[in-house]
Amino acid sequence: MKDHNYFVYMLSNTLNTVIYTGVTNNLERRILEHKSKHNSGFSAKYNCNKLVYFEEFQWIKEAIAREKQIKGGSRSRKINLINSKNPSWVDLSVDWFTDNDISSYNS
Repeated sequence: MKDHNYFVYMLSNTLNTVIYTGVTNNLERRILEHKSKHNSGFSAKYNCNKLVYFEEFQWIKEAIAREKQIKGGSRSRKINLINSKNPSWVDLSVDWFTDNDISSYNS
């Protein structure tokens, strides 16, 4: 029995010069991890902590296939995808966390 959905998401940095694509079964938790730099990978290195795009899927296989499709596409294709749903590239998670949530996540 399935008890949650899956998400493919894209993050960018403040200047929108870097795009990171990922997949998760808990979008809110994963974005908090990115914002708090919980992991020291690509998104932390390039300050990708602004959620600019996401899609929701019922099945993990669909989400992984979509993530691979997006990652395999050109930068311009990713930009067009983001622009189609979020032309201002605003942080879609701006109201999800307080500064205290972010700073205390790793504590």
